[in-house]
Amino acid sequence: MSDSNNVQVCRYCGSSGVEKFCSRCGQPYKTKRISLSGLLHEVFHLFTHLDKGFGYTLKQLILAPGHMQRAYLQGERSFHQKPFSMFFICATLAALTRYWIFTALIKYYHVGNISEAHYFHEYMVVLHIALLPLYSFIAYLFFYKSKYNYAEIGILILYTVSFFFLVSICISLLKFLWPHLDTAYIELPVIIIYNGITFMNFFNDLTPWKVVIKSLFIVTIIFGLIQVLEDLVVRFIA
Repeated sequence: MSDSNNVQVCRYCGSSGVEKFCSRCGQPYKTKRISLSGLLHEVFHLFTHLDKGFGYTLKQLILAPGHMQRAYLQGERSFHQKPFSMFFICATLAALTRYWIFTALIKYYHVGNISEAHYFHEYMVVLHIALLPLYSFIAYLFFYKSKYNYAEIGILILYTVSFFFLVSICISLLKFLWPHLDTAYIELPVIIIYNGITFMNFFNDLTPWKVVIKSLFIVTIIFGLIQVLEDLVVRFIA
């Protein structure tokens, strides 16, 4: 028999009960007061348990590129970060980090262009989101005869480009050692190699050397397109 002294009223829907959660709306009867330790826990949780899979997804992108994306399409999704949120988070991290790097280079090394820093801070994420359908379409044109449709190849691109964003952060840090370094000369070979491996693993039912050649064309086109558009945006905001 329920203890009437323990009956609580839900502040959200007004129903009563004796459990921890309202049986009608599912909200907790008691709400903890917000504290600094609670906020720090939320921040830690944000970066370690995004959809219960940010860290796991990143590990799979490093250890099993291509296999991870194919497994996601085949239904293994509960442990993975959702593709667009993965893309948005990685793009945002890359944009903010590169903005901080460029502003630091300008302030302490007197190297760089303030317009480039503003591009990373205000335009980079928006530009890449706008270009996502085009990235996917370019890849689809080369693999339209495969068993994957446009949307599925879009998933492949979302996860792959997400990893590229994180790679770009690591490469950009080299500018603190060599301030005049043009990171594009390092980014392009790294992206070509990683993308080739990813596509071979993803399209594992196709001839490997053909996949590698198509991957090379895709990377070259998209990388060149990004470089041109970035330069145009920087000149526009200068």
